[in-house]
Amino acid sequence: MPIPPDSLILDRIGSPIGESLIVVDANGVLRAFNWVEYEPSVRSMLRACDGQASIVEGRAPQTVREAFESYFAGNIRALEGMAWAAGGTAFQLLVWRELCAIPAGETISYQQLAARIGRPRAVRAVGLANGRNPVALRAPCHRVIGADRRLTGYGGGLDRKRWLLRHEGASFREDAHVSFGGRSRVQPLFSLP
Repeated sequence: MPIPPDSLILDRIGSPIGESLIVVDANGVLRAFNWVEYEPSVRSMLRACDGQASIVEGRAPQTVREAFESYFAGNIRALEGMAWAAGGTAFQLLVWRELCAIPAGETISYQQLAARIGRPRAVRAVGLANGRNPVALRAPCHRVIGADRRLTGYGGGLDRKRWLLRHEGASFREDAHVSFGGRSRVQPLFSLP
């Protein structure tokens, strides 16, 4: 059955760190990437940004699927150059574009990211925009870490962030601090299968 031209196509692919969602438009442009457990929020975000488009289950173009498969197989630059589009504020789009300029295997801090976009005092706003990134991996929000080189939040979970950064050969501090009732504790390390 043909897919209507104003539809968004939702596909699923496996990875070493869990099944993921890929959403593309009729032209094969990436509109969202996330993990399957976040499907309700992905659908909600897409409805908010593309209210007219219906979301249909289907298969993303082979070139898009192969790029993600190649990335997970070890070609850490496989997603560079992939076309993407996202709905967001001008500030969010500025942050997401700058994420794309962080080379694979490197990390920067939120403060450095804020400085790169010419808004050095907007560290918290940069963090919020980073957290709302709809095209994760393509706009590599996992490459942003704390100023002390420790891992900080990631929508897919710190275990995935750790795996992605190790996969890319990036350096970071191995322990991630999380706050429990105002006290800071070191989060134990573990890996996803």
